[in-house]
Amino acid sequence: MAPPRQSSWDPVLLISQIISMQTLHYLTLSLLIPPLLTIFAEPTALMYEGGAANVGMVMDWREMAGQPTVRGVQGEERWSSYSGAWSGGKHVGDGWEVGRWDGRTDPIRGWVIAACWLIASSADIYYLYALIRRPRLILDFSLTLMFNHLVLTTYYSASIPTSLFFWLVMFAGSAWTVMIAEQLCVKREMTEGLVISAPRDEADEMEMGGLLRRD
Repeated sequence: MAPPRQSSWDPVLLISQIISMQTLHYLTLSLLIPPLLTIFAEPTALMYEGGAANVGMVMDWREMAGQPTVRGVQGEERWSSYSGAWSGGKHVGDGWEVGRWDGRTDPIRGWVIAACWLIASSADIYYLYALIRRPRLILDFSLTLMFNHLVLTTYYSASIPTSLFFWLVMFAGSAWTVMIAEQLCVKREMTEGLVISAPRDEADEMEMGGLLRRD
């Protein structure tokens, strides 16, 4: 009688894999974005946003979308409007004062951040291949990573992403990651499955021969 099949449900492993994927994704972004922004972005607008190493470059969807973090009328609620520039929930300046930054955004900054996101999505292919391994789980973990980022960026910026460009980058990165990672994991399983054991007929003949010798 075959032994009972053990359940594959392991909540500790599942949570640790989700945290590991999210951490590795953000770590990759944090290594890519600062140097590239320092090279290509407009210095004045970048410094007003807190510099290339500001966490908002990763967590604020408006940075990728090329939308200003300055908007609205003073005195309104945080979730409806701002009176100046905000970074990490802190007021870092007033964009409309004479002689200071005029509130215009740098379009190059958004393209750089979007390119970094796609590069990080390519790195996610290896992370999924090494940590998740099972082809049927690749889609789940990829969508979970994107969903977690949407929750975090919505909370960080206090606004729901409304940029078509932002959504296109999100879905393009996820689709690329899923397609390549699934193919690699399936290929590995097929390769490993071909060298597991001898053909069943040969194994049965060896077993029958042993029984006959004992008789």
